[in-house]
Amino acid sequence: MGAAYPTLDDILEEDMHHWYTKFMKESPSGLITLFELRTMLDMNGMTEEASSYVEQVFLTFDMDRDGYIDFVEYIAAISLLLKGEINQKLKWYFKLFDQDGNGKIDKEELETIFKAIQDITRSYDVPPEEIVTLIYEKIDVNGEGELTLEEFISGAHQHPDIMDMLGKMMDLTNVLEIILNGQPKRNIN
Repeated sequence: MGAAYPTLDDILEEDMHHWYTKFMKESPSGLITLFELRTMLDMNGMTEEASSYVEQVFLTFDMDRDGYIDFVEYIAAISLLLKGEINQKLKWYFKLFDQDGNGKIDKEELETIFKAIQDITRSYDVPPEEIVTLIYEKIDVNGEGELTLEEFISGAHQHPDIMDMLGKMMDLTNVLEIILNGQPKRNIN
């Protein structure tokens, strides 16, 4: 069985020199800007929600808030996405969903992110409104219309179906493959 891509363990076990070389090839300045990330991901023609989502992803990985993703932040992001423990990933999801940074996720923030994810992945299996309704029915036990980090993590652990859904929706493997292997060539007919 030949694999099209290396395994996640293979990717993380690569020599740091390899990672640094790849990083510098993608961003010769040693820093990835939001514009460069959008260019890498071929964001032309994406909806405003999709563009906003990529910006939010960028901001969560720009840990020192200097407007750039440096090599250390790049490696930390790849490590989290590929090998992070479930609680680490849930904390990252929460940070990503909490667009206004108030420490709570409301229905609109969650719906906006899910619409953006669907626009990027072009997978529209379940309407975002239904996903949000399901999450809030099961997790928002107080009926406040907002979720704290604790409620979000606890609720995800208590409901394997929600955990599974979040894992599938938030899977950024395709984004990492683009970063690692470049944008796939498009057939122009």
